[in-house]
Formats: sequence, C-alpha cells, structure tokens
Amino acid sequence: MKKIHLLLLKSFIRPFVSTLFIVMFVLLMLFLFKYIDDLIGKGFAWYTILELMMYNSATNVAMALPLSVLLSTIMTYGALGENYELVAIKAAGISLRRAMYPMIVIVTILSIAAFLFSDYMLPVANLKYYSLLYDARKQKSADLLPEMIFSSSFPGYTIRVAKKDPDGQRLYGIMIYKKNEPDNNTEVTMAREGTMYRTMGDKYLVLKLKDGVNYTESRSDGANYNVRQRLTRFRFKTREDKFDLSSFKLSRTDENEFKSASEMMNLKQLRKFVDSSERAVDAAVALNYRLITPYIKYFNVPVKTPKNIKYIPADKDVLKSMKLNDQVMALSSASSEVRSIKDLLKNRTDKYNGDSANIRRYAAGEQKKFTLSAACIALFLIGAPLGAIIRKGGLGLPVVISVIFFLIYYIISTIGEKSVKAGNVNTFFGMWIAIIVLTPIGLFLSYKAATDSVIFDMESYKRFFNKLLKRKAA
Repeated sequence: MKKIHLLLLKSFIRPFVSTLFIVMFVLLMLFLFKYIDDLIGKGFAWYTILELMMYNSATNVAMALPLSVLLSTIMTYGALGENYELVAIKAAGISLRRAMYPMIVIVTILSIAAFLFSDYMLPVANLKYYSLLYDARKQKSADLLPEMIFSSSFPGYTIRVAKKDPDGQRLYGIMIYKKNEPDNNTEVTMAREGTMYRTMGDKYLVLKLKDGVNYTESRSDGANYNVRQRLTRFRFKTREDKFDLSSFKLSRTDENEFKSASEMMNLKQLRKFVDSSERAVDAAVALNYRLITPYIKYFNVPVKTPKNIKYIPADKDVLKSMKLNDQVMALSSASSEVRSIKDLLKNRTDKYNGDSANIRRYAAGEQKKFTLSAACIALFLIGAPLGAIIRKGGLGLPVVISVIFFLIYYIISTIGEKSVKAGNVNTFFGMWIAIIVLTPIGLFLSYKAATDSVIFDMESYKRFFNKLLKRKAA
C-alpha cells in the first residue's frame, strides 16, 4: 500500500510543480504586457523591475494555485489511466476512493498552506507590490528630451529638440525657454547643435551647446512699468547648462498610506475593521432618530387636553376642515420641514452608503482568506475523477478541460464578489457561490469515476440517441 501511495505522490508532485511555474509565468507575462508602457523608458534599475515582478508573482498565487491543483490532478490520474496503472490498482482490490487518500492529504496540506499564505504573507506582498507599482507608474520618463516636443520635465525650463542622433547624445535645433514668472518668461536660448551627458551619480544633466544665441528682454534704465523695453542678444560658440535630475529618481511613498486597504490586512485586522465599522454605522443610524425628532411636531399631544380643542377623525380629510389660509400655512410649514429633514439626512445618507460599501468590501476580503483553500479542495475533487475518466495524460486534453472548469470557477467567483460589494447578495453566499456550485460537480464526478462511468465516451451517447430516434420513428 505504501508503494502505491509513493507512486501517486511522485506522479502528482512533478506535474504540480511544473504547472505552477507555467501558470505563474503566464500571469507574470500578462502583468508585463499590461504595465509595459509604465515601466519601460523610465530608467529603472534592473533590481527594481525584478522586485516588482517578484511581488506580482506572490499576488498571483491566489489564481495560480487552484488552477495548478486542477491541472496537475487531471494530468496525474489521466496518465495513470492511460498507462493502465489505475486498472492495476483496482485489480489489486484497491478502490479509486482509497487510492485518492494520499492525494487528499497532500491537497489538504496545500489548502492549509494557502490559507496561511493568504493571511500572513499575501498582505505584505500586496503592500510592497501596490506601493512600488504606484511609485513606478507616476515616475517621469527617462526620455528627457524627445524630438519635436516641448518638454517640461525640468522645473523652470521648457526645452525643444528638433532632431537627435540614434545614440541620443547629439542634439540638433535646440530651443530652451527659461521660465521666470515675475519677468514674464523673457529669456530664450537657441543653439544649432549640442551634446548631453549625465554627471557622476546622475545628479545633473549637462547640455553642451554650440553655435547658439541667447535672447533676454529686460526693463530699460529708470522704467519699472514695462519689462520688455530692452532686448539683449548674446551669441556664443560653446556653452554648458546644467539641469537637476533629482525629480527623475524613484521616490518611494510611505507604505503606511496603503495599509488601510483590505488587500493589505490579515484576518484579524479585517475582522477588527468590520466590527468597529459596523458599530460606528449602528451608532450613526441611532443618532439619525435623535436628529429628526425635533422636526416632528405633529405627534406631540399635550398632557392635559384643553376643553376648546376639537379633534378631527383620522378617516376624514384634515385639510378640507381648515380654512384656505390655514391650509396654505399648513402645507408651507410641512414642505419646509420636509426640506429641512431631507437636507439634514442627505450627507448622512451618503456617508452611510459609503461606510456600508467599505464594510462589504472588507467582509468580502475576510471570506476570501478561506475561499482560496476551499477552491483547491473543490477543484481537486473535479480534477482527480476527471483524469480517471478521460484517461489522457500530458498537456493536451487535460489543459482544455482544466481551463474550462477554472474559467467557470473564476467567472462565478468574480460575479459573486462584485454582487457582494454592490450589496445585492449576502456576503457569505456571494463569496462561496463558486465553491457551492463546483463541489456537487466534483462529488458527482467522483461517483462516476468510482463506478467506471463512460461519461466522456461519445460512442455511448451516439448509441443512446440512435435508440431514441428509432423509438420515435416506430
């Protein structure tokens, strides 16, 4: 029995590791395709890109792990069925359910590890990833002086370059506007050509200009009201201008500004936030009644009823029993109080809706810690019997079937999560709907595999429909 367990474990571990790396690589490529324009051409060091890719890989585990479990189990049991090893196991008197025990243990361990990862490591990885991605996307482009564009990358200057050599070092048709708001931007420098280079440590960009002229407009002597009475023209053969590059270095935002997001919290923090937010919302709702009460005057009845008061029965129109002037005053007073109550509650209603949406989002994040582990088990219950039924190993048919079932899981879970955040369904039901749908399918397939069902045998379906058609013809 131990040899059979070792056979199953060895058959599972190898495809699981390979499929996990393949799925992680595909997801990483999707990340690079999505953010390639935000990362390329900004002068990042290689280790910054590598760090961002590493954190992104950690955030992709929630999607890659269930798919890898599903694909590897289909491949494992498909290969065993294709090589008639499952037949040998059943011939030895070992049922398929009993043969699945070691795999169930391994998948359970993976599920527990997935829960610990999502609760302890994933919040830290999300914090590092989203903060670094935010800083990388807002970073200025390293193409400091693009051709035929007025670049305002350097504070206090606008620079235009007509043409650049392929190496990017030699420039032609250079025009530099020096921004000086008090003097109405009255200084312009133009040069026929020039070269640019960076100083040590990338502190400054130096433009070495050749064959140029500088124009400056200034006040004449004794005239303070017009800044453009004197034009100074200065020609030069060579000239060097230095521009500060400190704004082009990657500046990191304080990570504490991102810690309030649900993706950056563990289970304990999420529960504490949801509990405190629900108490705050309940307190705000209770306060609404106390705020509205002073406006409600129509239900205030005196303790002692005066003798001259005549009460009108509720089943009659109250306004008809009043004079016209009294009707106008009553309607005007009621309308005024309704507007006051509406204005009072408008801002509080918006705040209540916003707080409720935050509670639903954080409650969904709390349930998401558990659904990752449950998804691994549910997809294993689908993958193992499917592999035993189709009896095909490798990366052919198993990949197609696993992708179909994973897409079903992903689409249902995404719809459920969005419905929870929109407040359309219960939090538990919306976050667990994919598991609720897939688990019966997995149990049904397990039953079919244990009874040697031919659920994917097309010939049996053809025979069934041929018999059905013959009966109708008769």
